Amino acid sequence: MRSSTPRESLPSEATLGELRTSGHVQRPVKAEIRRNLLARMRSGEPRFPGILGFDDTVLPHLERALLAGHDLVLLGERGQGKTRLIRTLAGLLDEWTPVVAGCEINDHPYEPVCVRCRRLAADKGDDLPVEWRHRDDRYGEKLATPDTSVGDLIGDVDPIKVAEGRTLGDPETVHFGLVPRTNRGIFSINELPDLAERIQVALLNVLEERDVQVRGYALRLPLDVLLVASANPEDYTNRGRIITPLKDRFGAEIRTHYPLELDAELALIRQEADFADLAGLPAEVPDHLIEVIGRFTRLVRESTAVDARSGVSARFALAGAETVAAGAVRRAALAGEEHAVARVCDLPAVVPSLMGKVEFEVSEEGREQEVLEHLLRRAIAETYRRTLGPADLSGLLDRFDSGDSVESGELVPATELLRRIGQVPGLAKIMERLGMSGESPGQAAAALEFALEGLFLTRRLSKDAAEGRADGTATYRT
Repeated sequence: MRSSTPRESLPSEATLGELRTSGHVQRPVKAEIRRNLLARMRSGEPRFPGILGFDDTVLPHLERALLAGHDLVLLGERGQGKTRLIRTLAGLLDEWTPVVAGCEINDHPYEPVCVRCRRLAADKGDDLPVEWRHRDDRYGEKLATPDTSVGDLIGDVDPIKVAEGRTLGDPETVHFGLVPRTNRGIFSINELPDLAERIQVALLNVLEERDVQVRGYALRLPLDVLLVASANPEDYTNRGRIITPLKDRFGAEIRTHYPLELDAELALIRQEADFADLAGLPAEVPDHLIEVIGRFTRLVRESTAVDARSGVSARFALAGAETVAAGAVRRAALAGEEHAVARVCDLPAVVPSLMGKVEFEVSEEGREQEVLEHLLRRAIAETYRRTLGPADLSGLLDRFDSGDSVESGELVPATELLRRIGQVPGLAKIMERLGMSGESPGQAAAALEFALEGLFLTRRLSKDAAEGRADGTATYRT
């Protein structure tokens, strides 16, 4: 993992003697994390940057586990941010830490543990060469898959070293796996229950005795590592399970969840969705459409037609917002608009694109699209009631008094839609209630089209949708 933040200056000590003279103190990795976590708590700095919606639920449990020095399991349905949260833990390590130069398992120069580094320390003394390892390089991660082997995690005999003439009994013929290579750091196993049970057994010593054994070698390799795993509750009974002795060795099991409040859901979409600049064309998704996507996601999670055990990932909402933005960009490109602003007509496209992300109950087979379309309409109506429900829309309704109609659609440019609607008294108030501060045609068209859709859903206008069309073409009339 690589951090996006700039790295501090690299320490200058290059030998063991210089390190001792500098007064460097060696700390186990869990003590290092505890010290840095407490420092952030006292200073008020963010402890887990970018993590939203967990402040009063998950994070207090996580902080207690880290302060207690526990290895831990994050347990939750898909798309709850488990991996994202685990990756922030690397930020609690010291910026730089010394290691014996060239060591595969990050031995500390004060107490080297591998055969190679102990021999080198005996030969060099205070001239033992030292390198500095950044905290980003002290985080390791493995997605548990059924084909993962003990060699991948712990290590195996390196046939190349044997072919060079070394004997099989030589500990230096061992090729270390991912866990030893993350010594003095954090190692994460994602979807732990997917790991074959016989492979899970290989982790027992790591968690309790803090050492590894490789193919019967007379090799005791004490490890200093924080082991963190993620799991889905369903995995305990479906795809696999975490064996009881391994569960017992984890110090803490922490349950995650989807955002409890709508505000947290919307903040997550704004933070994570990638629609600021698609293909070089600026794209804007107004706040009211982000709210629609957030409410839609929550309605899908709560629907009795959806299998609650599988969950509805946060990626559902992000993909929905990005699909809406892409629709706006497509319209702008085809119509020659310089600025792409998403509108209500871009929302129907999210249903077919997101259907594969939802597991429905068996009884709903064949009705999947109908269910999602209904929930999307509910989300639009709820957002309309909150934003424009109390607003005076008589100026817009007057436009239809003479029996005229307005046709809109995904490929209708903003300027053309505004021409079809004509002058609307009170447009500035409508845009203000929707949080729009600009005066671009795209924003005005987005506000008016949302108002039209809301008036239709509250039965103050009628709407004729073009059958067989996937471009959101519809005609509003009284």
